[in-house]
Amino acid sequence: MASTLFTQNIVACVWDFDKTLIPDYMQAPLFRRFGVDEASFWAETNALVGTYRKRGYNISAEISYLNHLLTYVLSGQMAGLSNKVLRECGADIKFYPGLPKFFEASRAWVQAKPEYVKHEIQLEHYVVSTGLAEMVRGSALAPYIDAVWACEFVENPLQPGFMQQNEFPMDAAAEIAQIGVMIDNTTKTRAIFEINKGTNKNAAIDVNAKVTPEDRRIPLQNMIYIADGPSDVPCFSVVKQGGGKTYAVYNPAVRAEFEQNDRLRQSGRIDHYGPADYTENSPTSNWLHLQIEKMCDRLVADREAAVASRMTRPPRHLNASPEEEAARKAALQPKQSTFLE
Repeated sequence: MASTLFTQNIVACVWDFDKTLIPDYMQAPLFRRFGVDEASFWAETNALVGTYRKRGYNISAEISYLNHLLTYVLSGQMAGLSNKVLRECGADIKFYPGLPKFFEASRAWVQAKPEYVKHEIQLEHYVVSTGLAEMVRGSALAPYIDAVWACEFVENPLQPGFMQQNEFPMDAAAEIAQIGVMIDNTTKTRAIFEINKGTNKNAAIDVNAKVTPEDRRIPLQNMIYIADGPSDVPCFSVVKQGGGKTYAVYNPAVRAEFEQNDRLRQSGRIDHYGPADYTENSPTSNWLHLQIEKMCDRLVADREAAVASRMTRPPRHLNASPEEEAARKAALQPKQSTFLE
Protein backbone atom coordinates (compact mmCIF):
# COMPACT_ATOMS: atom_id res chain seq x y z
CA MET A 1 0.00 0.00 0.00
CA ALA A 2 1.37 3.41 -0.93
CA SER A 3 2.21 5.81 1.88
CA THR A 4 3.35 9.43 2.08
CA LEU A 5 7.03 10.24 2.62
CA PHE A 6 6.48 12.39 5.71
CA THR A 7 3.73 12.93 8.28
CA GLN A 8 3.83 16.74 7.86
CA ASN A 9 3.53 17.33 11.62
CA ILE A 10 6.35 19.92 11.80
CA VAL A 11 6.26 23.71 12.07
CA ALA A 12 9.46 25.52 11.07
CA CYS A 13 10.84 28.95 11.90
CA VAL A 14 13.36 29.93 9.22
CA TRP A 15 15.69 32.75 10.25
CA ASP A 16 17.95 35.20 8.53
CA PHE A 17 20.95 35.99 10.77
CA ASP A 18 22.65 39.39 10.42
CA LYS A 19 20.44 42.28 11.57
CA THR A 20 17.73 39.74 12.44
CA LEU A 21 19.20 37.75 15.32
CA ILE A 22 22.16 40.06 15.91
CA PRO A 23 22.44 43.87 15.65
CA ASP A 24 25.70 43.82 13.66
CA TYR A 25 27.32 41.75 10.93
CA MET A 26 28.59 38.42 12.21
CA GLN A 27 32.07 39.02 10.77
CA ALA A 28 32.77 41.77 13.34
CA PRO A 29 34.53 39.42 15.85
CA LEU A 30 36.63 38.05 12.97
CA PHE A 31 37.87 41.50 12.02
CA ARG A 32 38.64 42.32 15.65
CA ARG A 33 40.70 39.16 16.00
CA PHE A 34 42.92 40.03 13.03
CA GLY A 35 42.98 43.79 13.59
CA VAL A 36 41.19 44.54 10.32
CA ASP A 37 39.18 47.75 10.10
CA GLU A 38 35.62 46.58 9.51
CA ALA A 39 34.42 49.77 7.80
CA SER A 40 37.34 49.68 5.38
CA PHE A 41 36.72 46.02 4.52
CA TRP A 42 33.07 46.62 3.62
CA ALA A 43 33.88 49.81 1.72
CA GLU A 44 36.42 47.89 -0.35
CA THR A 45 33.96 45.05 -0.89
CA ASN A 46 31.28 47.45 -2.12
CA ALA A 47 33.75 49.02 -4.54
CA LEU A 48 34.97 45.74 -6.04
CA VAL A 49 32.27 45.33 -8.70
CA GLY A 50 32.75 48.79 -10.16
CA THR A 51 36.53 48.73 -9.94
CA TYR A 52 36.80 45.34 -11.64
CA ARG A 53 34.34 46.41 -14.32
CA LYS A 54 36.69 49.26 -15.25
CA ARG A 55 39.39 46.62 -15.73
CA GLY A 56 37.15 44.54 -17.99
CA TYR A 57 36.07 41.95 -15.43
CA ASN A 58 32.50 41.10 -14.50
CA ILE A 59 32.12 39.74 -10.97
CA SER A 60 29.12 38.88 -8.85
CA ALA A 61 28.40 41.37 -6.08
CA GLU A 62 27.15 38.57 -3.85
CA ILE A 63 30.39 36.58 -4.06
CA SER A 64 32.72 39.55 -3.78
CA TYR A 65 32.98 39.66 0.02
CA LEU A 66 33.95 35.97 0.15
CA ASN A 67 36.66 36.52 -2.46
CA HIS A 68 37.88 39.58 -0.60
CA LEU A 69 38.22 37.55 2.61
CA LEU A 70 40.37 35.07 0.69
CA THR A 71 42.43 37.97 -0.65
CA TYR A 72 43.05 39.15 2.91
CA VAL A 73 44.22 35.63 3.79
CA LEU A 74 46.53 35.42 0.75
CA SER A 75 47.97 38.86 1.46
CA GLY A 76 48.85 37.81 5.00
CA GLN A 77 46.57 40.29 6.75
CA MET A 78 44.39 37.39 7.91
CA ALA A 79 47.00 34.64 7.70
CA GLY A 80 45.99 31.42 9.42
CA LEU A 81 42.26 31.99 9.03
CA SER A 82 40.74 28.52 9.18
CA ASN A 83 37.31 27.03 9.76
CA LYS A 84 38.37 26.37 13.35
CA VAL A 85 39.17 30.05 13.80
CA LEU A 86 35.82 30.99 12.28
CA ARG A 87 34.06 28.80 14.85
CA GLU A 88 36.06 30.36 17.65
CA CYS A 89 35.09 33.84 16.46
CA GLY A 90 31.45 32.72 16.34
CA ALA A 91 31.53 32.33 20.11
CA ASP A 92 31.94 36.12 20.37
CA ILE A 93 28.77 36.94 18.44
CA LYS A 94 26.36 39.04 20.52
CA PHE A 95 22.63 38.46 20.05
CA TYR A 96 19.54 40.62 20.42
CA PRO A 97 17.72 40.47 23.80
CA GLY A 98 15.98 37.18 24.52
CA LEU A 99 18.30 35.01 22.45
CA PRO A 100 19.07 32.16 22.40
CA LYS A 101 16.49 31.51 25.18
CA PHE A 102 13.61 32.19 22.79
CA PHE A 103 14.59 29.20 20.63
CA GLU A 104 14.45 26.85 23.60
CA ALA A 105 11.26 28.37 25.03
CA SER A 106 9.41 28.17 21.71
CA ARG A 107 10.00 24.42 21.52
CA ALA A 108 8.56 24.15 25.03
CA TRP A 109 5.35 25.85 23.87
CA VAL A 110 4.73 23.00 21.44
CA GLN A 111 5.43 20.39 24.11
CA ALA A 112 3.14 22.06 26.65
CA LYS A 113 -0.20 21.19 25.04
CA PRO A 114 -1.36 17.56 25.26
CA GLU A 115 -3.11 17.71 21.89
CA TYR A 116 0.16 18.73 20.21
CA VAL A 117 2.03 15.93 21.94
CA LYS A 118 -0.69 13.45 20.98
CA HIS A 119 -0.13 14.22 17.30
CA GLU A 120 3.68 14.38 17.72
CA ILE A 121 3.83 17.97 16.48
CA GLN A 122 7.32 19.50 16.57
CA LEU A 123 8.91 22.91 16.08
CA GLU A 124 12.20 23.23 14.20
CA HIS A 125 14.51 26.24 13.77
CA TYR A 126 16.69 26.85 10.71
CA VAL A 127 19.20 29.58 9.86
CA VAL A 128 19.52 30.65 6.21
CA SER A 129 22.16 33.34 5.85
CA THR A 130 24.56 34.99 3.43
CA GLY A 131 27.05 34.97 6.32
CA LEU A 132 29.54 32.30 7.35
CA ALA A 133 28.24 28.89 8.38
CA GLU A 134 31.17 28.06 10.67
CA MET A 135 30.63 31.24 12.67
CA VAL A 136 26.96 30.36 13.17
CA ARG A 137 27.97 26.85 14.26
CA GLY A 138 30.37 28.32 16.80
CA SER A 139 27.83 30.75 18.23
CA ALA A 140 25.70 30.42 21.37
CA LEU A 141 22.69 29.75 19.14
CA ALA A 142 24.12 26.58 17.59
CA PRO A 143 22.69 24.06 20.11
CA TYR A 144 19.17 25.29 19.42
CA ILE A 145 19.03 25.19 15.61
CA ASP A 146 18.36 22.16 13.40
CA ALA A 147 20.49 23.15 10.41
CA VAL A 148 22.41 26.05 8.86
CA TRP A 149 22.54 27.21 5.24
CA ALA A 150 25.33 29.76 4.82
CA CYS A 151 28.65 30.33 3.02
CA GLU A 152 31.49 27.84 3.59
CA PHE A 153 35.19 27.63 2.76
CA VAL A 154 37.51 24.77 1.80
CA GLU A 155 40.94 24.45 3.43
CA ASN A 156 43.95 22.98 1.62
CA PRO A 157 42.30 22.32 -1.79
CA LEU A 158 43.03 18.98 -3.43
CA GLN A 159 45.79 19.28 -6.02
CA PRO A 160 45.91 17.93 -9.60
CA GLY A 161 46.48 14.17 -9.57
CA PHE A 162 44.93 13.60 -6.15
CA MET A 163 42.79 10.74 -7.52
CA GLN A 164 45.91 8.74 -8.42
CA GLN A 165 47.35 8.92 -4.91
CA ASN A 166 46.43 6.56 -2.09
CA GLU A 167 47.26 9.14 0.53
CA PHE A 168 47.68 12.84 -0.02
CA PRO A 169 50.02 14.53 2.47
CA MET A 170 48.49 17.54 4.24
CA ASP A 171 51.62 19.31 5.44
CA ALA A 172 50.28 22.82 5.02
CA ALA A 173 48.65 24.53 7.99
CA ALA A 174 44.87 24.66 7.76
CA GLU A 175 43.80 27.88 6.07
CA ILE A 176 40.76 28.71 3.99
CA ALA A 177 41.62 28.80 0.30
CA GLN A 178 38.46 28.26 -1.77
CA ILE A 179 34.74 28.96 -1.61
CA GLY A 180 32.88 25.75 -0.88
CA VAL A 181 29.29 27.05 -0.65
CA MET A 182 27.98 30.46 -1.61
CA ILE A 183 24.55 31.62 -0.42
CA ASP A 184 23.10 34.90 -1.65
CA ASN A 185 19.71 36.52 -1.24
CA THR A 186 18.31 34.67 -4.26
CA THR A 187 19.77 31.22 -3.62
CA LYS A 188 18.40 31.42 -0.07
CA THR A 189 15.10 30.39 -1.65
CA ARG A 190 16.73 27.08 -2.59
CA ALA A 191 17.27 26.44 1.10
CA ILE A 192 13.57 27.13 1.69
CA PHE A 193 12.65 24.39 -0.78
CA GLU A 194 15.21 21.98 0.67
CA ILE A 195 13.52 22.41 4.05
CA ASN A 196 10.13 22.16 2.37
CA LYS A 197 10.88 18.93 0.50
CA GLY A 198 12.99 17.32 3.23
CA THR A 199 16.20 17.23 1.22
CA ASN A 200 18.15 18.01 4.39
CA LYS A 201 16.67 14.93 6.07
CA ASN A 202 16.72 12.51 3.14
CA ALA A 203 19.60 12.89 0.67
CA ALA A 204 17.71 10.78 -1.86
CA ILE A 205 15.29 13.69 -2.38
CA ASP A 206 16.83 16.15 -4.83
CA VAL A 207 15.70 19.74 -4.34
CA ASN A 208 14.91 19.95 -8.08
CA ALA A 209 12.88 16.74 -8.08
CA LYS A 210 9.12 17.00 -8.49
CA VAL A 211 7.57 16.18 -5.12
CA THR A 212 3.81 16.23 -4.63
CA PRO A 213 2.46 18.57 -1.92
CA GLU A 214 1.42 15.69 0.33
CA ASP A 215 4.93 14.20 0.19
CA ARG A 216 6.79 17.33 1.29
CA ARG A 217 8.22 17.23 4.80
CA ILE A 218 7.29 20.78 5.86
CA PRO A 219 4.62 22.46 3.70
CA LEU A 220 5.24 26.17 3.13
CA GLN A 221 2.05 26.92 5.07
CA ASN A 222 3.80 25.45 8.13
CA MET A 223 6.71 27.92 7.88
CA ILE A 224 7.43 31.33 9.39
CA TYR A 225 10.23 33.31 7.74
CA ILE A 226 11.85 35.97 9.93
CA ALA A 227 14.29 38.52 8.51
CA ASP A 228 15.22 42.19 8.59
CA GLY A 229 14.57 43.83 5.26
CA PRO A 230 14.31 44.19 1.47
CA SER A 231 17.19 41.82 0.71
CA ASP A 232 14.96 39.00 1.94
CA VAL A 233 12.07 39.78 -0.39
CA PRO A 234 12.65 36.60 -2.49
CA CYS A 235 12.26 34.39 0.61
CA PHE A 236 9.39 36.49 1.94
CA SER A 237 7.60 36.00 -1.39
CA VAL A 238 8.15 32.21 -1.56
CA VAL A 239 6.89 31.59 1.96
CA LYS A 240 3.99 34.05 1.81
CA GLN A 241 2.75 32.79 -1.56
CA GLY A 242 2.90 29.24 -0.20
CA GLY A 243 0.56 30.10 2.65
CA GLY A 244 3.20 30.59 5.35
CA LYS A 245 3.82 33.64 7.52
CA THR A 246 6.46 36.35 7.12
CA TYR A 247 7.79 38.69 9.78
CA ALA A 248 10.36 41.49 9.64
CA VAL A 249 12.32 42.84 12.59
CA TYR A 250 14.05 46.17 13.12
CA ASN A 251 16.58 47.59 15.54
CA PRO A 252 14.49 49.77 17.92
CA ALA A 253 17.34 52.29 17.98
CA VAL A 254 17.25 52.82 14.20
CA ARG A 255 14.16 54.64 12.90
CA ALA A 256 15.11 53.98 9.26
CA GLU A 257 14.78 50.23 9.84
CA PHE A 258 11.29 50.75 11.27
CA GLU A 259 10.28 52.79 8.21
CA GLN A 260 11.77 50.16 5.92
CA ASN A 261 9.69 47.42 7.51
CA ASP A 262 6.58 49.56 7.37
CA ARG A 263 7.06 49.90 3.61
CA LEU A 264 7.40 46.12 3.33
CA ARG A 265 4.13 45.70 5.20
CA GLN A 266 2.30 48.25 3.05
CA SER A 267 3.51 46.58 -0.15
CA GLY A 268 2.27 43.20 1.08
CA ARG A 269 5.73 41.65 1.32
CA ILE A 270 5.33 40.70 4.98
CA ASP A 271 2.47 39.85 7.30
CA HIS A 272 3.75 41.85 10.24
CA TYR A 273 6.83 43.45 11.78
CA GLY A 274 8.21 44.34 15.19
CA PRO A 275 11.33 45.17 17.21
CA ALA A 276 14.22 42.71 17.32
CA ASP A 277 13.46 41.88 20.94
CA TYR A 278 12.82 38.22 21.69
CA THR A 279 12.30 38.49 25.43
CA GLU A 280 9.19 36.96 26.97
CA ASN A 281 5.98 38.92 26.21
CA SER A 282 7.71 41.30 23.78
CA PRO A 283 5.60 42.15 20.69
CA THR A 284 7.81 39.96 18.50
CA SER A 285 7.80 37.02 20.90
CA ASN A 286 4.02 37.24 21.32
CA TRP A 287 3.37 37.42 17.57
CA LEU A 288 5.59 34.43 16.83
CA HIS A 289 4.04 32.49 19.71
CA LEU A 290 0.55 33.20 18.33
CA GLN A 291 1.44 32.10 14.79
CA ILE A 292 3.18 28.93 15.96
CA GLU A 293 0.13 27.95 18.03
CA LYS A 294 -2.24 28.72 15.13
CA MET A 295 -0.21 26.43 12.86
CA CYS A 296 -0.16 23.70 15.51
CA ASP A 297 -3.92 24.03 16.06
CA ARG A 298 -4.49 23.68 12.32
CA LEU A 299 -2.31 20.57 12.21
CA VAL A 300 -4.33 19.03 15.04
CA ALA A 301 -7.63 19.85 13.31
CA ASP A 302 -6.42 18.54 9.95
CA ARG A 303 -5.09 15.30 11.42
CA GLU A 304 -8.23 14.62 13.44
CA ALA A 305 -10.42 15.38 10.43
CA ALA A 306 -8.32 12.98 8.36
CA VAL A 307 -8.83 10.22 10.92
CA ALA A 308 -12.58 10.86 11.04
CA SER A 309 -12.90 10.81 7.25
CA ARG A 310 -11.13 7.46 7.00
CA MET A 311 -13.11 5.71 9.73
CA THR A 312 -16.32 3.74 9.05
CA ARG A 313 -18.95 3.32 11.75
CA PRO A 314 -18.87 -0.10 13.40
CA PRO A 315 -21.97 -2.36 13.02
CA ARG A 316 -24.56 -1.88 15.75
CA HIS A 317 -28.09 -3.00 16.65
CA LEU A 318 -30.86 -1.11 14.93
CA ASN A 319 -33.12 0.91 17.20
CA ALA A 320 -36.83 0.86 16.26
CA SER A 321 -38.93 3.98 16.34
CA PRO A 322 -41.48 4.34 19.22
CA GLU A 323 -44.36 3.53 16.87
CA GLU A 324 -42.60 0.40 15.57
CA GLU A 325 -41.79 -0.72 19.11
CA ALA A 326 -45.44 -0.29 20.21
CA ALA A 327 -46.68 -2.33 17.23
CA ARG A 328 -44.13 -5.06 18.02
CA LYS A 329 -45.32 -5.32 21.63
CA ALA A 330 -48.98 -5.37 20.59
CA ALA A 331 -48.32 -8.26 18.22
CA LEU A 332 -46.83 -10.29 21.07
CA GLN A 333 -49.93 -9.96 23.32
CA PRO A 334 -52.29 -13.15 23.38
CA LYS A 335 -55.59 -12.62 21.64
CA GLN A 336 -58.73 -12.75 23.92
CA SER A 337 -61.99 -14.45 22.75
CA THR A 338 -65.47 -13.06 23.45
CA PHE A 339 -68.49 -15.35 24.45
CA LEU A 340 -72.21 -14.80 24.49
CA GLU A 341 -73.56 -15.93 27.82
